[in-house]
Amino acid sequence: MPTINVNHACLECLDLTPAQIVLNRFLAQPWEAIAQDPITFEIMFAREVGDPRELSEIAEVRLWFVRLDALYPMLPYLVDWRLELSRYAAMLVPHQFSTTEGILYNPEAMALFVMGKLFYFWHWLGDRGARNPEKLQQWALALGYEVDSGLFSLLT
Repeated sequence: MPTINVNHACLECLDLTPAQIVLNRFLAQPWEAIAQDPITFEIMFAREVGDPRELSEIAEVRLWFVRLDALYPMLPYLVDWRLELSRYAAMLVPHQFSTTEGILYNPEAMALFVMGKLFYFWHWLGDRGARNPEKLQQWALALGYEVDSGLFSLLT
């Protein structure tokens, strides 16, 4: 599993070099290899003792992910959906934490995020001969968003 290691200095300087090295090599592979090997992140950001914030609540971390997503908009499709997708989305979508329910995303913001990404993925995957509406529906469902299969007939 390819892992992007991000340290405090990279986050503070918005340095995407660790991600670019991994992603450029990863994206140069044939689609079959890419589809079988999801990406993970190792984020090393030192916090003061007693700092209760999650990484997605730290401005430097979120801004780094915003920049990363601008350069690699396909990344939410390529991350491990079980381990990384909700954390990746939390970096980009307004949310709050509940001790009983976990991450609670702003519903309108999540809808815009999911739909924008689905539109992008549809074309990006089409360029690779890998369009799969069911897989895209599964991706959206991993974020708690149901997509009618009729949507994809509108995109062709």
